[in-house]
Amino acid sequence: MITLLLISIAGLAAQLVDGGLGMGFGVTSTTLLITLASLTPATASAVVHTAEVGTTMASAISHWRFGNVDWKVVAKIGIPGSVGAFAGATVLSNLSTEAAAPVMALILAGIGVNLMVRFSRGKVRREVTEKPHSTGFLAVLGLGGGFVDSTGGGGWGPVTTSTLLSLGRSEPRRIVGTVNTAEFLVSLAATIGFVIGLWEDLVANLAAVLALLAGGVIAAPIAAWLVTRLNPIALGSVVGTFLVVTNAPTVLEALGASEPMLWFVRIAAVVFGLTLAWVGVRRGRRNKRKLEAEKAEAAEKATSGA
Repeated sequence: MITLLLISIAGLAAQLVDGGLGMGFGVTSTTLLITLASLTPATASAVVHTAEVGTTMASAISHWRFGNVDWKVVAKIGIPGSVGAFAGATVLSNLSTEAAAPVMALILAGIGVNLMVRFSRGKVRREVTEKPHSTGFLAVLGLGGGFVDSTGGGGWGPVTTSTLLSLGRSEPRRIVGTVNTAEFLVSLAATIGFVIGLWEDLVANLAAVLALLAGGVIAAPIAAWLVTRLNPIALGSVVGTFLVVTNAPTVLEALGASEPMLWFVRIAAVVFGLTLAWVGVRRGRRNKRKLEAEKAEAAEKATSGA
């Protein structure tokens, strides 16, 4: 019962993160499941993706109703993503527990570093330049995102959403809605792969799936409310730091690092991560002021020219 409660809390916390960033449910909940519930990496990823079939379906329906979905892009990125997710699930299911732990930890730590660095830049969204992405680009992005998502227990959002947002070729709401809708296909394909490779483990942990799903559903409306009040730059940096602190020691331990070295890495990651968060928030405020000044200047020139 205590374990199931911890898993529900993991789902709640992960959904709060995902609601604030538009990404992070998979990587956060997988890390928490491994850390708090002592699940193996493959089982944790299987539990997360099975629960995500329900959460991503609800998310897809919501985004569709609000007009946030570009169905052409869903197919172009979601189908390759499902192929990558199935392949990743198959690979992870056939790895031994000893081999899977450092591999997954390395992927999660890498995603954490990416989040820390990306949000430290303090970028603010500029005007959108409507220009469609090529089918080949979306296919490669989806394939890579799907593979990382299933082998790392998450990562679809950090890989795909962040890439598409940085290119600025569509409205942010359309990008988030489209990627979240495509994630249903990715989660479904990954779950099928885990069912084939880890059927007994999934059946044994069906209660964990339901607990994670319940926590995510409870947190969803709270996350929707928090997203308007939390600083996404600070939140993204903190999440990245959390992933590095909890996963980098696993990688180093597999390489033979001593316990004092592991604690040094944890402390250094916390200090470095919080510093990057502070830098990112300051840069974000400065960039926002600069963007507002540029818009005001452009408006003034347009008025004077008229």
